[in-house]
Amino acid sequence: MLGATKTAAARRADFRALLDSGEVVQFPGAINPLNAMLIEQTGFEGVYISGGAFSAAQGLPDIGLTTLTEVVDHGRSIARVTNLPTFIDADTGWGEAMNVARTVQEFEDAGLSGIHLEDQVNPKRCGHLDGKEVVTTAEMVKRISAAAKGRRDENFILCARTDSRAGEGLDAAIDRARAYVAAGADMIFPEAMRDLGEFETFANAVDAPILANMTEFGKSELFTTKQLADAGVRVVIYPVTTLRLAMGAITDGLQAIRSEGTQASVVDRMQTRADLYETVDYEAYNSFDSAVFNFSQEGHQ
Repeated sequence: MLGATKTAAARRADFRALLDSGEVVQFPGAINPLNAMLIEQTGFEGVYISGGAFSAAQGLPDIGLTTLTEVVDHGRSIARVTNLPTFIDADTGWGEAMNVARTVQEFEDAGLSGIHLEDQVNPKRCGHLDGKEVVTTAEMVKRISAAAKGRRDENFILCARTDSRAGEGLDAAIDRARAYVAAGADMIFPEAMRDLGEFETFANAVDAPILANMTEFGKSELFTTKQLADAGVRVVIYPVTTLRLAMGAITDGLQAIRSEGTQASVVDRMQTRADLYETVDYEAYNSFDSAVFNFSQEGHQ
């Protein structure tokens, strides 16, 4: 009731322990707090918060138009309701080195468990589109170093994403990743790998956990968790999956209402009122309210 029972520090320690375990873990994307609650209740290890999904929910393309304040507020609302580690997309850090350090501290204060920073130039592009440009390795090393200096909780995870595979090749992307780890990155996010072999090559070449982005309609095939684990991947994110599921269902429902004049034909595909109340623990709020307002006004003016 009223949100997470674990402190932010405890959730960060959990994230660090997950990375240290050597086991593969799944972080589905949450588009809102209710979605995060469902992720936890389904039994996943963590919650991912996608910049692309957030941009889309605002009716904007994923090109860096959302601000630090907007994304921090969005992350805070999700981190507040779940006991799972929350891992958020911090784009390019919203500025130069000092801005990146502030970005880390803002997300720490909002209760997040980690961020990923990318090496794209501004304005950025979605990681699975063509035409991406990356900054120099030296510039990205500055971003990671600044993030590490800004971090106050050693368990707050700093992940470096590299979008260099498409333009510079796999070997260059690995060289970048090694430099990012040396600068303080706890995990590496190699974007848009072409096959399992590339994931495996990356995992074997870099002394840090590797993240796989299993986004639909992208450059990577939708590999199973077992396939990715066998290739050495340790964290798997599904950034826009829940948004796409929801929007597909919403579109179908709206079309049914428009053409049939009623939602009756799609009611069986909806979350029921009972399921919703169970998800948000409605009964606990009722019990709490009854315990507080247990007095009588008789005899009082």
